[in-house]
Amino acid sequence: MRLVDLTLHRAQVPLVSPFTTSFGTETVRDVLILELRAEVDGTAVVGWSECVAGSEPLYSSEYVDGAADVIRRWLAPMLFAAGELSAQTVAGVLDPVKGHRMAKAALETAVLDAQLRAQGISFAEHLGVTRTSVPSGVSVGIHDSVASTLDAVAGYLDQGYVRIKLKIRPGWDIQPVAAVRDRFGADIPLQVDANAAYTLADTAALRRLDAFGLLLVEQPLGEEDLRQHAELARRISTPVCLDESVVSAAAAADAIALGACSVINIKPGRVGGYLEAWRIHDLARAHGVAVWCGGMLETGIGRVANAALAGLPGFTLPGDISGSDRFYATDLTEPVCMRDGAVEVPRTPGISREPIPERLAQFASAEPAVLRPGR
Repeated sequence: MRLVDLTLHRAQVPLVSPFTTSFGTETVRDVLILELRAEVDGTAVVGWSECVAGSEPLYSSEYVDGAADVIRRWLAPMLFAAGELSAQTVAGVLDPVKGHRMAKAALETAVLDAQLRAQGISFAEHLGVTRTSVPSGVSVGIHDSVASTLDAVAGYLDQGYVRIKLKIRPGWDIQPVAAVRDRFGADIPLQVDANAAYTLADTAALRRLDAFGLLLVEQPLGEEDLRQHAELARRISTPVCLDESVVSAAAAADAIALGACSVINIKPGRVGGYLEAWRIHDLARAHGVAVWCGGMLETGIGRVANAALAGLPGFTLPGDISGSDRFYATDLTEPVCMRDGAVEVPRTPGISREPIPERLAQFASAEPAVLRPGR
């Protein structure tokens, strides 16, 4: 395909309720949406994608203003200059720019969306996915009390979510986990996510979680602490899952070789795109390491792509793939629905869901920026 232009849309989409993790609280999603126009064999096609970078560099070094800037100044001009493109060649074209995986993922996804739409096939078909739906888990942020946490969990279980994930941090870990187990029993699949809030010196506290039969403890230590994660994995019985530490298939291979994890949370935006996420899935499956698909507060534009990815056979644990109403009273797209504990694997051509123009205008926080070759 040949790129014609690229439009950067910015929107501020309110969350249903504040979402608190160990690194902060979000009440609105500052989202960057890419609209890519291209020509394939003389036919015009449009691809869409969503950048998952947050408004501040707290989850990772990337943030949404930086992603928009590097796309505008460096990445988009490189793609325009490349001439003929495919999704499979995007990573190589952008490789001279170091890092910025979330920005690169957004560009690769927009190209892949346009490519698949031109071919008339869905992302699930491209992956060879045969599942019709994937189980839906939910991530529960840090609340201001145990009572409100229990109320939130009860509500999600009533809605049919099949797995509960609790965000934790030092001082907010044993008490909420114990309360959830006490009220809802040992049979509900339960896991915790620390977002790198602990150090190896907190091993004793983390070991106390072993008593609750958790599916896993996610990213307990720092992003670069692979050796420390391997040591922690030897000291506790709860399976260690890596999130922030796995930024590529190469990083996943290192983590597996070191024994730093027995589970990996694959977030396509964090690793540079869905094609790299696919490679990590294949690598982990070959080594007997379970994977699941994490979430980054995506709107429906990105959530449907995650649902397709999670249909691959190595995704044996429920992911953070919820209905639109989990985070947004009004989404940018038609609602993504969770029914009977599962989300449907999309079968329409493309990888992303198109935004509703009126919604994109309603939540717009800036004028769209149109990028063209030579500009």
